[in-house]
Amino acid sequence: MRADGRGIDELRKLRLEVGVLKNAKGSAYVEWGMNKILVGVYGPEEAPPAVERAERCILKVEYRMATFCSLEEHGKYTPNRRAVEISKVLREALSNLIILENYPGGMIEVQILVLQAEGGTRVASFLGAVAALIDAGIAIRDIGYGISAGKINNTIVLDLSKEEDNLGQGDIPICVTRRGDIVLLQSDGKIQPEELERAIDMIISKRDVFENIIREAFMRRYSKELDSDLVKVI
Repeated sequence: MRADGRGIDELRKLRLEVGVLKNAKGSAYVEWGMNKILVGVYGPEEAPPAVERAERCILKVEYRMATFCSLEEHGKYTPNRRAVEISKVLREALSNLIILENYPGGMIEVQILVLQAEGGTRVASFLGAVAALIDAGIAIRDIGYGISAGKINNTIVLDLSKEEDNLGQGDIPICVTRRGDIVLLQSDGKIQPEELERAIDMIISKRDVFENIIREAFMRRYSKELDSDLVKVI
């Protein structure tokens, strides 16, 4: 049992909504624990000549923390080193999901804004980005999700809170596809190979949980649209 009462593989409360931004091609809002994250997807549109690639699409990902999201980020508007690093790893992870060859000469932008942070923002941002891409109608190879595993008192646990991340022995954010392919894996701390394997197995075991969360988010969105159309007809 952990400090907040969760079991070793128990996730914090998770809420996902899609279609939340009117002016984005696709969008999503994630609440995961105390994390609150907004994602907008724009494009595909024609890429600038300087960066255009004839054979595939350019993907731009910007992860940014609002100045009010945490005490550590207060007053900082420009991206810091951590935000730049997370933008890069998320772009690489999402590049393995999006079928970029379907949009030659184009550009897709994924804008991520962390409104409130409480540990595990990069995996929560990845989930929001996947949902927003689906909402935008962007072709992807598979559904993806991520969980931050960690090591506390020599035990591998899932979904670290900020306190657990700060005080634990190691942090392992991992993003996978529904088929179990790893698209993002980072490790910080003293993690043994067998512990890493345990973390991966525990995360893959949550596949159905995230598939249902994504499915239910889209069912809520389109049921609202159908209800709205029905009201107009009546």
